[in-house]
Amino acid sequence: MSNSPWRLVRNLAAVAVVSVAAVTSGVAVAAGEETPPADLEAAMEQMRQWQKQFEGSLDRKTGVVELPGGMASLDLGQEYYYLSPADARRVLTEAWGNPAAGETLGMIFPAEYSPLDEECWGVTIDYTEDGYVSDEDANSIDYDQLLKDMQAGTVEENKQREQAGFEPIRLVGWASPPRYDAAEHKLHWAKELQFGESETNTLNYNIRALGRKGVLELNFVADMSQLPEIERRRGDVMSAVSFNPGYRYSEFDPSIDKIAAYGIGGLVAGKVLVKTGLLLKLALIFKKFWIVLLLAGGAVAKKLFGGKSDSPAPGTT
Repeated sequence: MSNSPWRLVRNLAAVAVVSVAAVTSGVAVAAGEETPPADLEAAMEQMRQWQKQFEGSLDRKTGVVELPGGMASLDLGQEYYYLSPADARRVLTEAWGNPAAGETLGMIFPAEYSPLDEECWGVTIDYTEDGYVSDEDANSIDYDQLLKDMQAGTVEENKQREQAGFEPIRLVGWASPPRYDAAEHKLHWAKELQFGESETNTLNYNIRALGRKGVLELNFVADMSQLPEIERRRGDVMSAVSFNPGYRYSEFDPSIDKIAAYGIGGLVAGKVLVKTGLLLKLALIFKKFWIVLLLAGGAVAKKLFGGKSDSPAPGTT
C-alpha cells in the first residue's frame, strides 16, 4: 500500500465520516467496545509509520549555516534548526499539504518542535535579486491606505482564484503593522487572512532583509493562534539572518549596482502594483492540512471508542 500521507488521510477521513454517520443515524456502538474498525486502525498505523520514517529522514542543522548561493548565512545557535531546500520542499508538500512550487533556500524551525507537531511553525527563506531597494520612503508610507489597496487587490485576484476552483481570500487586516529597522535594514509585518468561510483565520507573517543586490524574504508559516509566540521570537529570527561580505546593504555602489524598481511600500504590497494600486498576486504557503484531518479522525475514534485507541496525534511518538 502507498506510503503517501494523502492516501492515508483519505482512508482515515472516509472511515471517520462513516463512523460519525453511523452514530448520528442512531446506530449504537456496543457499550465497552474497545476495538476500532480495522480500516481505521490500519490507516492510523500507516500514518504512524510514515511519520516515523519522515521525521528520521530530515537533516537538521544548527549553529552557523551558509545559505545556498553564498549571499547570506544564519546563526541559529541551538534554539533553532535549518532544513535544506530539498527537506523544506518535502515538509511543505508531503507534510503540510502545499502544492509543488518553486524551490526555497530552506526553512528555519524552533528546536523544540518537529515539523509534524501540531504546535510547530516554520520560516521559509527566499532571495529575490531585483537590485538595491531604497528605504527612502520608509517613513512616509501611509500603511492604512496601502492596506486598503491590498484588500482591493485580493478582491480582484479572487475572481481568478474562483474561476480556477479555489476558495476566495479575504485580507482581514494587519495582524502586526509594518515596521522598518533602519539600522539593520530589516522590515517586518503580518497580515490576517480568511480563506473561504473558514472560522479560523490564517497568519501571514513576513520579514525582509535588504541587501546590496536584493532582498532576503522570510515568511512564517503558522496559524493566527501562534501570533503571540511568533511576536516573541521574531527578533531571534531577524537577528539570525545576515548578508555576507560583498552582499551587504552598506556596500551598495550606485555607479555599478542595479537599483530595484520598488521601495519599502512595494515590498509590503507584494513588489508589483498595477497603475490602480491593486495587488497583482498573493502567494501563500499553508500549514498541515492533512494533520488537521488526522487529528479530526483521532477525535472521532476517541469519541466512539472511549479514548481506548492507542493512536497518538502526529508528533507525539
